[in-house]
Amino acid sequence: MRVLIYTAFVSLDGVVDSPGGGAGETHRSAGWTFRDIEVLDEAYALKTTEQEEAGAVLLGRVSYQAFAPVWPEMTEFATYNALPKYVVSTTLSTDDLVDNWGETTILRSLDEVSALKETEGGPILVHGSAALGRNLADAGLLDRYHLLVFPVLLGAGKRMFSDTDKDKQRLALVESESYRNGVQKMVFDVVQ
Repeated sequence: MRVLIYTAFVSLDGVVDSPGGGAGETHRSAGWTFRDIEVLDEAYALKTTEQEEAGAVLLGRVSYQAFAPVWPEMTEFATYNALPKYVVSTTLSTDDLVDNWGETTILRSLDEVSALKETEGGPILVHGSAALGRNLADAGLLDRYHLLVFPVLLGAGKRMFSDTDKDKQRLALVESESYRNGVQKMVFDVVQ
């Protein structure tokens, strides 16, 4: 079974909205991961490791439509660009897919995501895709969280976790590190 990992830049109050400040990011503090926070290569080493180990990328429709025009041209994402991509959407059609970003498959339901997890291959990374991440967590499909927690409070914005009334879910901290810019790396396994 493949491991499904939600990877995120997250504010201390749980916001994952518009961290990079690129096209399509609409949060009033878009770019909050770089604004007023020293950029340290070691704080982003987790992202390099993810690219090296990943077997596929899973996105929601909104994130796909934001990333697809930009990521194929970004040399720092060359490894991601070569990976198979899966987009969870009930509205996207194959005509909506870009043709310069490699193999992309549309999944229509969380059941199809569950079936994807049963296939052979490396970890599947969920980037951006706040609503998808919440739905995957609520359905018990996520296996791990890779979080870079930034020392900011953003108030409003898309949240990483839903407020669905569900049973308690335990997480096991498997890796952590603090950086001088205040960013915290936290890797959690979901305890089944």
